[in-house]
This record gives sequence, structure tokens and C-alpha cells, in this order.
Amino acid sequence: MKARRTPWWHYVLAAMLGLLAGLGFAKYGEITGLPLVGAPWVVPVVLIALGIMVLVLALQVHKYTTKDPLKRAQLKPLDPQKAFGTLVSCKAMGLAGAALTGWYGGQILASLPHMEAEFYSQAVIECAVAAVACLIDMIIGIVGEWLCQLPPIDGPENPKIKETAQRQRYATAATKSSHVQSSC
Repeated sequence: MKARRTPWWHYVLAAMLGLLAGLGFAKYGEITGLPLVGAPWVVPVVLIALGIMVLVLALQVHKYTTKDPLKRAQLKPLDPQKAFGTLVSCKAMGLAGAALTGWYGGQILASLPHMEAEFYSQAVIECAVAAVACLIDMIIGIVGEWLCQLPPIDGPENPKIKETAQRQRYATAATKSSHVQSSC
């Protein structure tokens, strides 16, 4: 299986969609009188704890994959499912962190005009703390995804092997075309 890095614009798109959703829900709450802004204080704590857990898993995968093969034999084998699950968790952490950063940022933007009210000033502080936690999670997800990269192996997917094979094809084609021209 071949997993690719998450493109940078996915994070930007997730943040923009989160921003629009956060603005929309905050305005809807303002219109209907439902308090939809803010975040309980437990949210940033849980988000940071999840980020640390995913980072630790990514560091374990990185440690195993970058170890010298002779020394790796002494380590406990790494379950491929665990490594893949860690990669998926890192990707999800990065995208969710971006979307939630936008979500809380949208709530902050919608609440700024009402800062004189205590409810909104408290909601802005809660959302700011949650947005920082989500930004940290997004960074952890991006770094964790990088840590889960496998070093290139000398197989058909290795860039050097691909380049050598392409040169050989060109050389073979050039040789065939020169034989065809000389026989005419």
C-alpha cells in the first residue's frame, strides 16, 4: 500500500470550512438565543492529551523505521497495523486540528462585537484556548505524519531504481532506432 502525504491545501480548506461553520453556528445561536459559542475547559485538555498520545505513537514508529536493520532485530517487532493506525491517526489529528482551529476562530470572530457582555468575553477566552490547543494538535498531526514515513527501500518504488530503469528503457529505444536506421 502506498500512503501519500496530506497536501498543505487540505489543512487550509479544513480551516476555512471550520471557520465558516463556526461563524454560522455562532450567528445562528445569536439569532435564536441558544448559547452555541464557547468550549468547556475540558476540551483543550483532552485535545492536548490526544495530541501527546499520537505524537508518542509516531515517535515509536519513527524510532523503529529509522533504526539500523541489525539493531532493529533486537527490538520488539513493530506491528504493521499499529504503524498504519498511527499514520491514519496523525492524518486525522492534523485535519481535525485545522478544522477545529477554524471552528473556534469563527466563534471568536462572531463573538468579538459582543465582548462587553461577560458571557461573550468568557466564550472568547474559552475559544481562544481551545483554538490554540487545536493548532498544536494540527502541528502534531503534520509532524507525526512526517515521522511515520518509511525510509526508501531498494525496491521498484525507490526513486533511484525508477531512474535507472527509465535510463535503460531510453538506451534500449535508442539502440533499436539506430538498428532500424542502419538497416534502411
